[in-house]
Amino acid sequence: MDQLLEDIRQRILAAGATKSALRIQGGGTKEWYGQTPRGELLDTRAYAGIIAYDPTELVITARCGTPLAKIEAALAEQNQMLAFEPPHFGEGATIGGVVAAGLSGPRRPAAGAVRDFVLGVSLLDGKGELLHFGGQVMKNVAGYDVSRLLTGSLGSLGLITEVSVKVLPKPFAETTLVFALSETDALARLNQWGGQALPISASAWHVGRLMLRLSGAEAAVRAAKQKLGGEVVDHADAYWTSLREQTHDFFTQDDNRGLWRLSLPSTTPPMVLKGKSLIEWGGAQRWLYSDMEPRTIREEVARAGGHTTLFRGGDKGQGVFTPLAPAIAAIHHKLKSAFDPAGIFNPGRMYKDF
Repeated sequence: MDQLLEDIRQRILAAGATKSALRIQGGGTKEWYGQTPRGELLDTRAYAGIIAYDPTELVITARCGTPLAKIEAALAEQNQMLAFEPPHFGEGATIGGVVAAGLSGPRRPAAGAVRDFVLGVSLLDGKGELLHFGGQVMKNVAGYDVSRLLTGSLGSLGLITEVSVKVLPKPFAETTLVFALSETDALARLNQWGGQALPISASAWHVGRLMLRLSGAEAAVRAAKQKLGGEVVDHADAYWTSLREQTHDFFTQDDNRGLWRLSLPSTTPPMVLKGKSLIEWGGAQRWLYSDMEPRTIREEVARAGGHTTLFRGGDKGQGVFTPLAPAIAAIHHKLKSAFDPAGIFNPGRMYKDF
C-alpha cells in the first residue's frame, strides 16, 4: 500500500474510532445527486492515474481520482470508448465518481449500464481493510456481484480506490435521423423498432420531434436509414452530448419545481402527469418537470410498474429515491453494517436512514 493510500486509510480509521462522518468526493460534479451529503470532506483527486490499459484486451484500470476526461482521451487515441457514455456534469469528473454514481448516457439501452462494464474494483472499507472484487478480465467470476453492487452506491459502502472497466471500439459509422411525431406515435415507433434488427444506439423525444441515432457498420447504418426514412441531422454529436450532460434547453430552463427521472417499462403509454417532459432510452427513461405532489407522481409511476428519482432540485426532505420495500431495506442495512460498521461513509446519501 503506497503512502497516499495509507494516509487515506488512517483517516478512515480515525473517523471510525470517533464515528465521524466522511463525505467522499472527487471532482464534486455530482455532489447534488442523491440526498444532501454531510461529513468531513475526503477528497479522492490526489489518488489518480491510469494503472493499466491494453487496447487489445478492451480493459482499462485506473485509480479513483483519475479525471474522466483523461480516460476518455486515452481511449480516443485508440478509437475506443466507454460505451455507456457516462455524464461528466462539469469539469473535474472522476472515474471513481462515475462508478459511485452509476449514471449512464444516451447509449445505455443499446450498450448497457455502468455496472455491466465494471469488471473489478478495490475498496477501502470502514475497518480500513483494502478489499478486491472481480478482476481485469471479462470472464472473471470471483467477486462478480460485489463489484457491481458498489456501482451506484454513492460511496455509502466505502471508498472505491481502483476500478477496471470494459471498453469498446467506436462504431465505424453513425448518423442521426429526426421524425415529426406525437408522444404516443413516437413511443409506438420506438417499441416497434426495438424489436427489429436495427442499429439504434440512442433515441430522444421532445415537443413533437423524435431523434434517433444509428451506429455500427457503414452498411448496417445505411440500410437502416433507407428503411426508416426521416431526415438526416447534421452535426448531431452536439445534440447527444447536450442530453448526456443535461445542457439541452429542456434541462436548463428556469424551473424550481425539481427534475424527476421516471424509470418505466418502455411500452408504457404517455403518463397522465402534468408538466414538461423529455423521453429517452426507447421510452424507458422519462424526464419530468411538474407541479404535482411528489406522492402523486410516485404513485402514478408505481402503478405503471416503474420507479422515480428526484434527480435535481425540489424538496429532498421527502426522499430522493423511491423508498425500498422492507425486505430489500433490511438487506441494505446488513450490507451497510458489514462494509461500514461505524456508519461513517456518506451517511444518508442514498436513503435518509442508510
